[in-house]
Amino acid sequence: MRKQPSISDIAKKLNISVTTVSFILNGKAEEKRISKTLTNKVLKYVGEVGYVANHLAKSLRMGKTHILGLLVEDISNPFFARVAGAMEDIANKHGYRIFYCSSNNDTAKTKELIKVFEERQVDGYIITPAENIQDNIRSLLANKNKVILFDRFFPEIDTSYVVVDNEGGAYLATKHLMDQGYKNIAFVTTYSSQTQMAGRLKGYEKALKKNNLEQYIKRVDFNENNEAIIGEICSFFSSNTHLDAVFFATNYLGIKGLEAIKRLRIRIPTELAVVSFDDHDLFRLHSPSITAVAQPIQKMSESLITILLDKIEKGGLLQNQQVVVSPELIIRESSSAKA
Repeated sequence: MRKQPSISDIAKKLNISVTTVSFILNGKAEEKRISKTLTNKVLKYVGEVGYVANHLAKSLRMGKTHILGLLVEDISNPFFARVAGAMEDIANKHGYRIFYCSSNNDTAKTKELIKVFEERQVDGYIITPAENIQDNIRSLLANKNKVILFDRFFPEIDTSYVVVDNEGGAYLATKHLMDQGYKNIAFVTTYSSQTQMAGRLKGYEKALKKNNLEQYIKRVDFNENNEAIIGEICSFFSSNTHLDAVFFATNYLGIKGLEAIKRLRIRIPTELAVVSFDDHDLFRLHSPSITAVAQPIQKMSESLITILLDKIEKGGLLQNQQVVVSPELIIRESSSAKA
């Protein structure tokens, strides 16, 4: 087997310094004003000899892996996928790579994946926490790990987080329905008591209470299969035929709700107005298009990466930062004024 060439071997062969080769391989050629001609020459030769950097040895020397761990609820969900993509673009520009995975909001799986990140010695953690992992977060912080929570947080733990104003967004959506003339407004949510879901429920309740309107809340089990959830929503609508509007707490509930509405042959919005928290491409393409509370993905992504990289670069010099961003209500056909 041919011996793996080292940076020193490459430098000697091309008659340049080891430092110059290192700068080029680490993407710092432009920053160090190394000519494009020399950069291309080095990269061409590296490709020819099949040089592969020893990232483990480099990490041990530098005390950093330049890897960030991103743990979200479901990476296939368009919201989390778009956030991951935006963060990856920003992280790459700063020389970091992101390992990401899904917890499915499962406590045991979340704890297991955090352990995997610890073993991989990631430089920082971005975590969408499942329930009952407070001790794991406290342990990470106690061991001086750089941690930022995303989408939800634990009020009893002092840590950095980036979230949307869930209560404000839900209040805005519910008020919009009332302003459009709807008075029997349902809210379909999960049994979760996590901060993001609690905030959305609170916003809905606050808007109705302010206008002396009755609440109609339907909770479903997040862990149930699609057919079971759709069936529960169908039963809820069939038992409450007086409802004239519905607000879904998440986009995945909104999509399942649209399936239930289709099965029951309910017309949108003439028989039932529809709004969902978290926008989705399907809502834009659906006929009629669906009004949604959209989270500012780019702003949230930039805040997450900026705060985490600052923590990594400046160590314990920074105080925890709590960022709450405002959502946007995108009004579409499904919530037009009641006839």
